[in-house]
Amino acid sequence: TICGISNFKYLIYFSPFLRAFFMLNLTNITVSFGGRDLYKNISFQINPKDKIGVVGKNGAGKSTMLKLITGEQKPNSGTINTTNSLSIGYLPQEINVNSNEEILNEVLMANKQLLSINHRLDEINLEITTRTDYESESYLKLLTELSDLNEQLSLLDGDNQLKDAELILKGLGFEQNELTQAYSSFSGGWKMRVELAKLLIQKPNVILLDEPTNHLDIESIQWLESYLKNYVGIILLISHDKTFLDNITNRTIELANSKLYDYKSNYSKYLELREEEIITQIAAKKNQEKMVKHTQELINKFRAKKNKAAFAQSLIKKLDKIEDIEIDQLEKDSIKFQFPEPSHSGKETLKISGLQKDYGDKQIFSSVDLSISRGEKIALIGKNGMGKSTFIKSIVKDIDFKGSIDLGHKVMMGYFAQDEAHKLDPKKTVFQTIDDVAVGEVRKNIRQILGSFLFSGDDTEKKVQVLSGGEKTRLSLCKLLLQPNNFLILDEPTNHLDMFSKEILKDALASYPGTLLLVSHDRGFLDGLTDRVYFIKDKTIKVYHEPVTQFINSYYGGIANDVKEPKKQVDKPVKKNKKNQNQQKSLERKITSLEEKQTSLEFELYETNDSEKLKELQAEIKKIKIEIEQNFEALMSIGN
Repeated sequence: TICGISNFKYLIYFSPFLRAFFMLNLTNITVSFGGRDLYKNISFQINPKDKIGVVGKNGAGKSTMLKLITGEQKPNSGTINTTNSLSIGYLPQEINVNSNEEILNEVLMANKQLLSINHRLDEINLEITTRTDYESESYLKLLTELSDLNEQLSLLDGDNQLKDAELILKGLGFEQNELTQAYSSFSGGWKMRVELAKLLIQKPNVILLDEPTNHLDIESIQWLESYLKNYVGIILLISHDKTFLDNITNRTIELANSKLYDYKSNYSKYLELREEEIITQIAAKKNQEKMVKHTQELINKFRAKKNKAAFAQSLIKKLDKIEDIEIDQLEKDSIKFQFPEPSHSGKETLKISGLQKDYGDKQIFSSVDLSISRGEKIALIGKNGMGKSTFIKSIVKDIDFKGSIDLGHKVMMGYFAQDEAHKLDPKKTVFQTIDDVAVGEVRKNIRQILGSFLFSGDDTEKKVQVLSGGEKTRLSLCKLLLQPNNFLILDEPTNHLDMFSKEILKDALASYPGTLLLVSHDRGFLDGLTDRVYFIKDKTIKVYHEPVTQFINSYYGGIANDVKEPKKQVDKPVKKNKKNQNQQKSLERKITSLEEKQTSLEFELYETNDSEKLKELQAEIKKIKIEIEQNFEALMSIGN
């Protein structure tokens, strides 16, 4: 039982790589709510190595699709076929977990299969030390089970679980000293990171992620992006982050108009293909209309003639059988929002001198000196917890601080906080909310302006209290942007916004003539909006005169691991020496090469039936994993 079929059985069941060869099928799925079909008779197959972006406007049924696959929700009709051995990991948008366990232990305990194996191994080892019936059948069965379990443990890479858990948690932004802190001591966003780590440590065949980047900073998004891109299993991903989708997915499923549209491409390519498809539909519709018109003219011409009546009837039957060609509509609204012209301000918008902020024993900022000039477009970037919101709250005087922060001559500041949507009056309608702040000529165009923020028809008469989170965010932005401010501070304005709402906001900000300070973890949204970066690190703020995409690609390395040092501003941060740079690049190339070799060996492992070859490959893969970890540790130690 130690060779051939038995080993192959364990490989299929326990190896995350090999289990990904199973498929999922959804056939003729219909889901209805309140008399409306969310989807109607949609079908698709999920194949090995699929990394699927699930897109569509809010309310199209994206989250419902993931819940159908997990079995948490049932369709009104249709079937979902899978195999019992297929493992599925699911991260919803909302969590409800209560635990006082240290977060490292919380992650380690998430792998129930590994815990079960270790528990049984402990039982067997204890039993073996107390028994003396070495020749009995039951004792030999115990030894066989021990051998099988140890092999399963090896295939699950059980010996490296602790290191894997630490690497995942650190990749998601936790510091070493935080790994032993209680789960309950963290905020909701950090708890969500722990839940994501708990999912990843299990290495399921299928990963379902519903907006995983909502609570991550850019650095953690970069890490997760790289992890998922190289993941050997199937991924279904809901995200409003275009860059994140483009860098991970190889297939896009759009849910719209109760239908499913399936494209073998990432999100950006899907948009191109979708537009081409609609152009083709428009041409086909015109040809159909011409044909129908011509046929109707023939019917009218011949129906009154006795010798042509039969011909006319055949034409009528032909028309009855024609199915109208429907033209799909892309969800992006064509209406553009334009800012009211802001009043002119002085050349200097903001001056900060000697800013210092402490929370108890923890110092956030020390001796920060900055000046913002009129018309600058600034992206504020830094890891979560480093002080982005603290910096903004200091500027708007929401918190106490040491030092001075002064607005320039005639500067009118508008501020969008992360909790801005909660400040709306729940009793007012959408229209009333905007009518209260609109002045002058703007009042004549309130409904058009609301339409540009995707509020049309009866939506404008809805009370604020019945709006979704995304709708409240859109309304709050609309309210703020209607005021003639010449200095805008926006703290994560894209949270809860879908792709199309973000595009409308981005287009508006791109043409905004005032000064802009913007916090966002959405790289696609930031791209093209800003011309400099304020980077928070080591209790200060360093200024980089470059677009945010260039900064991210150089500082964080990007997906391609093309690490370059960012351009330096006059405050001249310390450069990484050339020896360290070369060493870093060398280690990155080595890690990439080792990972490629590991994948190749895993393919070979799947193909072989030779028991000796099987053991050799297993040993070599284990050796490569250790070498990868050693190189990662060396990489992380550079510059420390």
